[in-house]
Amino acid sequence: MSFLSASQMTGGYGKADILHGCTLTVEKGQIAVIVGPNGAGKSTAMKAVFGMLPLRSGSVTLDGDDITSLTPQDRVGRGMGFVPQVNNVFPTMSVEENLEMGAFTRRDDFRDTIEQVYELFPILREKRRQNAGELSGGQRQQVAVGRALMTKPKLLMLDEPTAGVSPIVMDELFDRIIDVARTGISILMVEQNARQALEIADVGYVLVQGANAYTDTGPALLADPEVRRTFLGG
Repeated sequence: MSFLSASQMTGGYGKADILHGCTLTVEKGQIAVIVGPNGAGKSTAMKAVFGMLPLRSGSVTLDGDDITSLTPQDRVGRGMGFVPQVNNVFPTMSVEENLEMGAFTRRDDFRDTIEQVYELFPILREKRRQNAGELSGGQRQQVAVGRALMTKPKLLMLDEPTAGVSPIVMDELFDRIIDVARTGISILMVEQNARQALEIADVGYVLVQGANAYTDTGPALLADPEVRRTFLGG
């Protein structure tokens, strides 16, 4: 069984289903990327995996345990970390206070984890006393990812981590995501910059209308003429 297995997920909002039998799997230390057109259900699939969206059918297992009925808070306790696209920092709190909030549920000494976050994102050490709301968009994303890492997740989920940042900052964020995966943390990521995201993906999922349209390795999807023509601009 895969480390994360979200199988045949069907669900949505109210009476309208957004997901239609969507399946996502991620192995230990893999980077899995969800791409697709606007309205394809990418962020909805992420919310379903994290327990923010009740499923009408399907299941979610993490590290062999069925977590389908667990709340998002309980899933964090099982090793999930989630970084939403917007409103993902406390703007009036300092960078370091944001990171400390990420360790709110921990009862051990988390200073070593803060040090690891600062090693991963050196600019955050430099700005640790500055309010997160005063940072650039890319720096705020680093704070958000760092705060999620403070929970010591086994699976880190990122919803549009490069939204609104410059190409240079996007490349830097992708480099840091690779660094995180190399530590053994699994990554599940929704990304609008499909071509760049698939370049770093071990596995890619192309969703269309809440269902799997294509599933393959990142390089294979980039090389697929139909995927390139339909979703990557040729």
